Amino acid sequence: MPTADELLGAGVVTDLVRHLGGRMPTTLATTREFDGLSLSDRTRVVRDALLEELPAAYAPFETKIRTALKKSTFTGWMIWPVTEAVAVRATTSGPEKEAPETADIATFDSGLALLADLTPRLTSEFAIRTFMDANLDRTLQTAQTWTSHEDEHVRRLATEGTRPFLPWARRVTALTARPDATVPILDALYRDESEYVRRSVANHLNDLSRTAPALVVTTARRWTEAPDDNTPRLVRHALRTLVKKGNPDALALLGFARPDGVTVHGLTVTPKDVVSGGEMTFSFELASTSELAVAVDYVLHHVRANGTRSPKVFKLTTRTLAPGSPAVLTRSHSFRPISTRRYYPGEHVLEIQVNGSTLARTVFNLG
Repeated sequence: MPTADELLGAGVVTDLVRHLGGRMPTTLATTREFDGLSLSDRTRVVRDALLEELPAAYAPFETKIRTALKKSTFTGWMIWPVTEAVAVRATTSGPEKEAPETADIATFDSGLALLADLTPRLTSEFAIRTFMDANLDRTLQTAQTWTSHEDEHVRRLATEGTRPFLPWARRVTALTARPDATVPILDALYRDESEYVRRSVANHLNDLSRTAPALVVTTARRWTEAPDDNTPRLVRHALRTLVKKGNPDALALLGFARPDGVTVHGLTVTPKDVVSGGEMTFSFELASTSELAVAVDYVLHHVRANGTRSPKVFKLTTRTLAPGSPAVLTRSHSFRPISTRRYYPGEHVLEIQVNGSTLARTVFNLG
């Protein structure tokens, strides 16, 4: 994984200033503050310096950026602080002519157009949040026009930039309060020719499952009724969180009915006392009284620092069970330390989940 120094270090800032064609001592001096700063914090520091040294009026400011865009080397991580500066300038610059409302709207729209031109050089997905905070409806209207753009990066900006829970990005309160607001954008792109775009559509719909599961299922169902060859895979990816949560409507849409007649026998964990940093193995027998497609997960309820437990769902298998032909399933699970989870000693719970229903449960100790 590249470090912040490698992505946005002194050399990148120097290149940025060179591309912007001016003497910019404040921007160059930002690198003195970089030690200990994350990539996003560095971006904000450089953004603020750009806003201080580039023209305060939007029109000459944009001219500077567009002049740099004529160079193919104006690309990579130097673009992130530029997009953030564009967003601030386009949403806060005062009117320059006699018709203030027209001038403000024109500046706002010019800023969005500039983001679309910048996004192929890295991405404008984070900067667009500033526009949504300022005027959500107008930003979404513009994003809708991007869904037919010839450049896949711009089409992806329409869906990725408007994700309600975009990783690394701040939340837009007005957006999360209206989970259906971006569905027309997703409807326009779910059959896009680009896997890059379709992946974003699936992640966006999955984001919506946090607050609007019924809307997600309804949207996914509509897409399955008018699919292309890629739609089944996209829908499976979009419904992954609801499937892990055992949402019956999502499971049914994917062909996994209620597990009536399915049983789990002989769930065992070895060893029962797992040493810290070690692993445990579990096995069980899965049987059904009728032919049935099943999605089998296991759920580990990890002990937290305060002694309570927190569930985490892991995929195990999907298959079709035949009546009278039980299957034996075995899986090992490691408790080696990882950066995203800290393990605490105590009694942990293991559950076997079939088509969203818990069919077996046992406990084991982690030392």
